[in-house]
Amino acid sequence: MTKNQLYYGDNLDILRRYVADESVDLVYLDPPFNSSRSYNVLFKDESGMAADAQMTAFDDTWHWGQVAEDTYADLLVSGPSSIRRIIQSYVEDVIGRNQLMAYLVMMAARLVELHRVLKPTGSLYLHCDSTASHYLKMMLDTIFGIQNFRNEIIWKRTNAKGLASRNLPTNHDVIFRYTKSEIWTWNPPFTPHDPAYLKKFYKYIEPETGRLYQLADLTNPNKDRPNLTYEFLGVMRVWRWTKERMEKAHADGLIYQAKAGAIPRLKRYLDQQEGNMVGTVWEDIPPVQPHSAEALGYPTQKPLALLDRIIQASSNPGDVVLDPFAGCGTAVNAAQKLGRRWIGIDVTHLAITVQKRQMERLYGLRPTVDYEVIGEPQDVGSARELALNGRHQFEYWAISLVGALPSSVTSTVGGRAQGKKGGDGGIDGEIVFLEPGNKPKRVLVSVKSNDVVNPSMMRDLRGVIEREKAEIGLFICLTTPTAGMIKEALAAGKYKHPSGKEYSVWRTTASSVPRSRQI
Repeated sequence: MTKNQLYYGDNLDILRRYVADESVDLVYLDPPFNSSRSYNVLFKDESGMAADAQMTAFDDTWHWGQVAEDTYADLLVSGPSSIRRIIQSYVEDVIGRNQLMAYLVMMAARLVELHRVLKPTGSLYLHCDSTASHYLKMMLDTIFGIQNFRNEIIWKRTNAKGLASRNLPTNHDVIFRYTKSEIWTWNPPFTPHDPAYLKKFYKYIEPETGRLYQLADLTNPNKDRPNLTYEFLGVMRVWRWTKERMEKAHADGLIYQAKAGAIPRLKRYLDQQEGNMVGTVWEDIPPVQPHSAEALGYPTQKPLALLDRIIQASSNPGDVVLDPFAGCGTAVNAAQKLGRRWIGIDVTHLAITVQKRQMERLYGLRPTVDYEVIGEPQDVGSARELALNGRHQFEYWAISLVGALPSSVTSTVGGRAQGKKGGDGGIDGEIVFLEPGNKPKRVLVSVKSNDVVNPSMMRDLRGVIEREKAEIGLFICLTTPTAGMIKEALAAGKYKHPSGKEYSVWRTTASSVPRSRQI
């Protein structure tokens, strides 16, 4: 792996085709699941094969359909014997064929592959909630081995809210931590000491150095230790250390005795304390707030601090971090910031677009130059194929070529993005630019994947520009614009920049632009 990699497509297929055995140091996954659905719905049998188990960026409900049925059959034929037994039991005897089971079948196939790609010293963190965590843990125990379960981490997302009801409000997520073997990368995480604690306990200052320290007890709570019972600095006690260690500490200036006959104590310096060891209940990392600089308008976005902690704890600089459900790219972002290599995978072009925008905005990284983008169209033929398979996915990809954000994740001047509710109002994407004096101006993008285009589409775009009071309209299509379309575009007039430069109708063909900009 010479470059970082961003993949568009089904992560199961990508893992099998592109990611080598034992090549990844750390896996973090936050698989989508519609936990707001009632258990009655989740367990309702879904007959027929019409529903597909594919997901989109904002609709994270899984269904038992042909894809789930095929994946189940594949697990029964070629999956590890242990996972075959548990999955068959779930489907045939315990859960049945329903939304929850579709999710578990899909997860089982992917967890088998993630175990395969992990190095022997690697770790996996699976982020979920109480909806299916108990089933997921059984599958993880089966695939990774019960002995390789390390922690169940509770992340407190928010304070308990809501009116009184028959249930306690849910305000936490679950993160399961597993390793592949008995030897794994581990850098224990710490949090800073509380200022009130420091003020109370580290109240002494060493005059010679200015270092803060506290005085710690050197006596042993176990009084029945003959080998540690001796006289030290004129005081007979049962000590914590051997006499040789005590004498060395005294020679190093670490022992303090207030006066002759007083019990000696240990000088514990603040600058030698790493902080408080992080436990399994994480209450110190708040969720992403809607108006924070970090917010991207992505509904399942996790805070960067959460991924920072995970990646620093279970990998080292230069290690490979994999997120198979990359979403808006928080894990990829954290990996880049911390000097790790990364692989991100997502099934929607919306997610890929957001991630590319973040890499450029935060780190100045360009796709295909500074990292690989695999699975996106590279010519007009593959662009047409994408349009046939999914109109919205084509739109997300097309607007990414011009540096726009989708209408569902519209750009703001500060580089953030906010979600937009309702229809797109004729706007598929948006670019914000600044005129002198930091005055924000807008370019509205309209994308058409139709084989036939006509002048009415240009008139519609002109109407949207006027309604939204935008400066420029950008029309992207797969086919050559007609003469009537060019005429309509010319009739819209020009945009004149305060510098005096004017912008009018611009057209190009796929063969005349850089490959990364072909449409």
